[in-house]
Amino acid sequence: MRTPLLETSLEETPVRRGKVRDIYELDDRLLMVSTDRISAYDWVLPSGIPDKGRVLTQLSAFWFDLLGMPNHLLSLELAGADLPASADLEALRGRSMLVRKCEVVPIECVVRGYLDGSGWKDYQATGSVCGVELPPGLTQGAKLETPIFTPATKEDEGHDVNISFARMVELIGAETAADLRDRSLDTYQRGAAYALERGIIIADTKFEWGRFEGNVILIDEVLTPDSSRFWPADQYAPGRSQPSFDKQFVRDWLSATDWDKNSPPPLLPDEIIARTRDKYIEAYERLTGQAFAWK
Repeated sequence: MRTPLLETSLEETPVRRGKVRDIYELDDRLLMVSTDRISAYDWVLPSGIPDKGRVLTQLSAFWFDLLGMPNHLLSLELAGADLPASADLEALRGRSMLVRKCEVVPIECVVRGYLDGSGWKDYQATGSVCGVELPPGLTQGAKLETPIFTPATKEDEGHDVNISFARMVELIGAETAADLRDRSLDTYQRGAAYALERGIIIADTKFEWGRFEGNVILIDEVLTPDSSRFWPADQYAPGRSQPSFDKQFVRDWLSATDWDKNSPPPLLPDEIIARTRDKYIEAYERLTGQAFAWK
C-alpha cells in the first residue's frame, strides 16, 4: 500500500491549507491539491488514507462532467500549470485540479435525503432540522418524504454550524439564497438518482458555490465520500447506523476508542487505513463504472 501524501509544497508559491486540500495561487487560476489527510470530529488525524485525494479529485471530475453544471474545473492536467521545476509531478498527478478563481459564497449548501448525522441529532432534540419541521416518529437513517435543504456556515476552524434558511437569507440575500437552495436540491436529486442505479444511496451531501464573471458555478468537491454519506443500497435498514463507503467508518472506530475528542487523536491502525481506502475506491468504481487507476 502506498504511503499517504499528507502535505505538498511548491517553492515560493502561496498556499492555503484546509483540512484536506492544499490550494496554490497561480495568477488567475488556482491549483487545488487533494491530499490524503482525513478529518473527524474537527481534527485532522495524524494518519492519512493512501490515494484518498485521488478518489476525491477523480470522482469530483466525473460528477462535474455528468451533471453538466457550470463549475470551476479547468483541467486535471499539470502540463499547462507552469509549476516550479522542483514540483513533484508524480505525487501531484491524479489528485490535482486547475480551477478558476472565483468569489466563494460563504455557505455550505447541505441537502439531506435521509435522517442521520447532525440532522438526526437536531431532530431528536427539536423535531426539526435547521428549522425544517419533520414528521414525528422518524428513526435514524429514515428516508425523508422529499429531500430538505439545511444550510450551514463555512467555518475556517472547527465544525460548520447548522443555520436556518431565514438566517442564510440574512447572510447572503433572499435571491441568492433561493437560487442556491434550488440548485443544490436539483443537483442532489439528479446525483442521488444516478447513484441509486449503481447501488449507492447518497444519504446527504454538501455543495459549495461561487461566482465567476457574474455567474454562479459549482466549486470545490462534488458528491464524494468526504462531502457525502454513501450507503450500500442492498444493506439499507432504517433505525440504526448504516454501513458506509465514507469516513463514517473512521468516525465509528474513533468513537469505540477511549479518545476524548479534546486531545490530539490517535493513530489509525493499518487495518482501518486499508479498509477505509478500499471503501473509497469501491465507491469510485461503483459510481464511475471504471477501475481506479492507482490500485
